[in-house]
Amino acid sequence: MRIAVLADIHGNADALTAVLRDAHDQGAERLIVNGDVVNRGPDSVQVLQTLLDRQDVTFTLGNHDDLLRLWHTRSDALPTAWYTDPFWGATDWSATQLDRAGLLDVPAAWPMTFDLREPGLPSVQIAHGTRDHYRESLSERSDPDRLDQLRTGPDGTTYGVLIGSHIHRPVQHEHMGTLILNTGAVGSPATGDPRAQYLLLDAHSGGWQATLRAVPYDRSEVLRRFQTSGLLNTGLSARIFRDEIITARSLYTPYWTWTEQDGRPRTEATWTAFLNQHLQPT
Repeated sequence: MRIAVLADIHGNADALTAVLRDAHDQGAERLIVNGDVVNRGPDSVQVLQTLLDRQDVTFTLGNHDDLLRLWHTRSDALPTAWYTDPFWGATDWSATQLDRAGLLDVPAAWPMTFDLREPGLPSVQIAHGTRDHYRESLSERSDPDRLDQLRTGPDGTTYGVLIGSHIHRPVQHEHMGTLILNTGAVGSPATGDPRAQYLLLDAHSGGWQATLRAVPYDRSEVLRRFQTSGLLNTGLSARIFRDEIITARSLYTPYWTWTEQDGRPRTEATWTAFLNQHLQPT
């Protein structure tokens, strides 16, 4: 059995196409899409519909899949001030696109986790973040005590493999006999390597074997669609999302954190200041 686990497509249809082609060529029999199919990039409708049209896909919920629905309904689960902040223009644009296509509420049915249990093999738990929250990071940097908690399920199951996504970088790590994996990102890697990243999981008599894949693709078309789709006209956040694809680096999250620390507004001026003070050459 060979399974492809992919995540963080973030509305990048060209990266998804490259990964689906590579997974097919590698003999993957099944796809597990571990959240964040949509938002950030210009192709949220296309990538979601492409995956829904397949018969071999299992989904888990990512924070961006949930965010767009919460945003569109003006849920009180999000800070009220966000709804009038122009910085959120790209999120509003993507939510509107999905709503018009009748796809906005589709992810509401996706579970937070998926457990893979095969006779004679260690149990596998897959979640965008962890089973407790889709924004919790899972990696070699996770606190060992926290990994101890996660490797044992509420029903007493001991997981031989834990798979997360969300952090946009691939990970392969072992903790107390449990394999800790992160898929990396299909649509916007944060490793300095612009190739689309995903995970192959192979079943063997001795257990599960992981292979981290990085697939080259031509980024010129998705970058062009930021402009032609109208997404880039929505403001600063769209430009940051585009620049993350160009640089293959995390820009949005450290900028957000920096503005939060000192209560700075998220504007062109503070973005320029952030780049000048914090962004190191690749």
